[in-house]
Amino acid sequence: MLREIITDQFLLSGQSTEATKDDLYIVQDLKDTMHSRQEFCVGMAANMINEHKRIIIVMDNSKELVMINPIVMKTSGRHYEAEEACLCHQGTKKTKRYEKIKVQYYDENFKIKIKTFSDVTAQIIQHEIDHCNGILI
Repeated sequence: MLREIITDQFLLSGQSTEATKDDLYIVQDLKDTMHSRQEFCVGMAANMINEHKRIIIVMDNSKELVMINPIVMKTSGRHYEAEEACLCHQGTKKTKRYEKIKVQYYDENFKIKIKTFSDVTAQIIQHEIDHCNGILI
């Protein structure tokens, strides 16, 4: 189901809670909402559609990647300044990102995965995990 993007900074600044199998309906809502904005949207977190669960979806080399309860296990590479946009506010803001991250997460079938991401995909994942943690860029 297509959902409205939340722009209320107070609502977005809250911590998201762990997702369970009962929250899987949120995945389809995130996909539908992201598809409706596909020309300029490369990632979304559940709190952006007013669901405060640790679920994100990112574009990884032109494929959608759903991550449930993602945790950055390790960072490496250059720690650089990035300028990012977000559907939740106007304009861009500067933030620090790591070039490479190792992430543990559950996929849509609630199977645990551990994978290393780099460059733009790593940046998008960090942005969306920040959303889960109530951090707004």
